[in-house]
Amino acid sequence: MKTLPPADFRLVNPEIFINFVEVSFHKLPTNISNDMMKKIIFSAALLLAGGAVIAQPKVIAHRGYWNCKEGGYARNSLAALESAQKAGFWGSEFDVNMTSDGELLIFHDAHIDGKRIDQTPYAEFKDYRLENGEPIPTLDQYLAQAKKYPKTVLVFEMKWHSTDEIENRAIALSIEKLKKYFSPKHVIFISFSPNASRVLAQSAPGFTVQYLGSDRRPAQAAEMGMNGVDTWFKTLLDDATWYPEARKLGMSINTWTVNDPAQMETLFKMGVDQLTTDNPMQAREVLEKIGMREVVAGKKVKIKK
Repeated sequence: MKTLPPADFRLVNPEIFINFVEVSFHKLPTNISNDMMKKIIFSAALLLAGGAVIAQPKVIAHRGYWNCKEGGYARNSLAALESAQKAGFWGSEFDVNMTSDGELLIFHDAHIDGKRIDQTPYAEFKDYRLENGEPIPTLDQYLAQAKKYPKTVLVFEMKWHSTDEIENRAIALSIEKLKKYFSPKHVIFISFSPNASRVLAQSAPGFTVQYLGSDRRPAQAAEMGMNGVDTWFKTLLDDATWYPEARKLGMSINTWTVNDPAQMETLFKMGVDQLTTDNPMQAREVLEKIGMREVVAGKKVKIKK
C-alpha cells in the first residue's frame, strides 16, 4: 500500500490534519475489517483531539541564502551556500549547467556574456565573476562546501540543455559525483525539462525527483516517474485540486519562489512539505508567528542582512 511520507507529529492547524486523514483513508485497502477501521478512526480522533498532524514545514534557500551580507548578495555562490548552511535552513537550491567540455557549473542562465554554456568550453568562463567577486563555482567546488555541513539538503536543479544527449551526459556526471558523498535523503533533484526529469528518476532510484513545471499535473508527473512536485506557488493558490491530487499520489510537495509573507503563511497552512524562497529568514519568522515548528539542518543561527 502506497503511503504519504513519514510524519513528524506536532501541534498545528486541525484543517491540515483533516486533509491528511482524508487522503490516508483513500489509500486503505477495500477489504479492511470493521475492527481495524474502528481502530483507525479512534486513533485519528485521538490525534485530532491532541492537535497533532503531519510533517513539519521545511524552508529552502533559493540559490542559497544570498540575500544577506554573509551571502555576498550573490546567487549560486559558495558564500550563499555557506550562509544557508550556517543559518540552519533545511535545504539550499542551486542550478547546474554543463560546458561543452563537460565541466558542471553552478549558474542559473543558459548563457554567460552571450555565450551558450553547453556550446562553450569552461576556459572561456574562468574570468567571469559573480556579484561578490567569486568565480562561478564548479559542481566539485560546490560539493566540497556542501560536505562541510552534510545535514543541509541539496536541492539540485538540472537546467535545460541544447539537446537531450547533452542533458543526459550532464545528469550522468552529476549523479556520479553526488553519489560519492550524499545519500538519497540529502539530495532532491528538480527540473523543468521533461527529459531530464525522466532520466533523473530512472538514473537515481531512491532519490526524490520533483517536476518543476505546471504544464503537467501531479498525475502526469507521476506517470513520468516523479515522486514529487515542485510547483509554482500561484498554481497551488489558484487551483484547489492540485494539492490533494499530489497528496493522493503520495508525492512530496515543494513550491517556488515564495517571497510574500502572506502567501508563505497560506502555503505553510496548506501543508506543503517544502517552501523555496529568496527570503528564508522571513519564512522562518512567518513559521514562528503562526506557531509552526520549522525543520532545521543543525542549529538555527541569526545571519545579519
